Amino acid sequence: MIDLRLLPSVDKLLNHPQAAPLTDKFGRGQVLIAVQEQLAIIRANPDRQDSDMLTGSILQQVATRLEEQNRSSLVRVINASGVVLHTNLGRAPLSESAIEAIRVVAGSYSNLEYDLPKGVRGSRSVHARDLLCRLTGAEDALVVNNNAGAVLLCLSALARRRGVIISRSQLVEIGGGFRVPDVMKQSGARLIEVGTTNRTRLADYEDALKTGAALVMRAHTSNFKLVGFTAQPELSEIVELAHRYQVPFIDDLGSGALLDTAAYGLAHEPMVQESLQAGVDLACFSGDKLLGGPQAGIILGKADLVAKLKRHPLARAIRADKLCLAALSATLLHYLKGDAESAIPVWRMISADLSALRQRAENWQRALNMGEVVPGESTIGGGSLPEETLPTFVLSLSIPRVDSFAARLRRAKIPVIARLQGGHLLLDPRTVFEEEDQTLVDILKTTLAGENNEVRS
Repeated sequence: MIDLRLLPSVDKLLNHPQAAPLTDKFGRGQVLIAVQEQLAIIRANPDRQDSDMLTGSILQQVATRLEEQNRSSLVRVINASGVVLHTNLGRAPLSESAIEAIRVVAGSYSNLEYDLPKGVRGSRSVHARDLLCRLTGAEDALVVNNNAGAVLLCLSALARRRGVIISRSQLVEIGGGFRVPDVMKQSGARLIEVGTTNRTRLADYEDALKTGAALVMRAHTSNFKLVGFTAQPELSEIVELAHRYQVPFIDDLGSGALLDTAAYGLAHEPMVQESLQAGVDLACFSGDKLLGGPQAGIILGKADLVAKLKRHPLARAIRADKLCLAALSATLLHYLKGDAESAIPVWRMISADLSALRQRAENWQRALNMGEVVPGESTIGGGSLPEETLPTFVLSLSIPRVDSFAARLRRAKIPVIARLQGGHLLLDPRTVFEEEDQTLVDILKTTLAGENNEVRS
């Protein structure tokens, strides 16, 4: 049992020369609180070593506490998992142009809601609208904070207290417990299920339309596959039927691809342009999935319906901010200029040359002087192209305490997220930026050295 009477006072610690740099860096108020907290910890643990009560030791612990408290909890990580759109890691990384666009508007005033030619108040909806319409052929567009918000707005504005027809097979749940039936309920719309889990026919839609409905909706099954004894009408057939009954059709696309994924050896993901060409009245999709931009919910379609959405009170509650609109506009420009594949990180990863990926993995192996480069599979992720994979090469490390090692990597100065498989740690170069290669190798070397030292001790 240590003698707590030997503990230095708060004033003594604050006035110690070792505390001066802490006060300069963090302010006296923060240092005071950290000192009090550290002393409370010592008093609550009387079995601690006497050395823990020394002024220098306490102030070192205070310094560590302050560094941790003043470090942002949202940090950069290196994604070596091979999942391109990793939801837990923030989905799509932005292009350099999008990052620069954010920097420009974030550090200054902007014309977010100011009409420069007229010198009067304007609308934030104009900034990405023209680009979206030029790319897709839509009459009008609206950007909100995310696609869940986009769907909720459409249902709230167009179908409150009225029925919305949807196939039972499309009553999906995505990450975070977001369920289509729950969104319907929240919007005030009444769910009208048609068909069965695996088979829905055009006649099922027509029977429901005869009873009256406000909308027909399709929710793309972007995070699972329905295979086997299945049937669904063509999109154009359902749209034509809905219009015959003078009912609008909403297509919740989810991923929002503007490029044909089939060109990259993947299954064909429904494209926004295809949906509009099929005649849908409104199409909704995410900005941070296959589009490769910031988190956003994008609504495209008929001008009269988009106008109703803009006037709805919910539109203000879920509107996109200036940083989102700046990044989205810069991202869309890549598609207009035709350089999306090279400029947008998501598409650069998807289109990466297999031999180049192998070469990078081999470079890591040589730098570490360990591991084995083996064929592997990358995935798209982010609720896009379920079960679809891209061939890759990974560096496989055989490490005795692989779970402990992976945990150490996650605690690195720049955390590294790898994949564990069959007792091996796999590192996929597809989702690691080339400029991160040396940083990754350095982190691996440092972590390996720490692991080896711990084993020897």
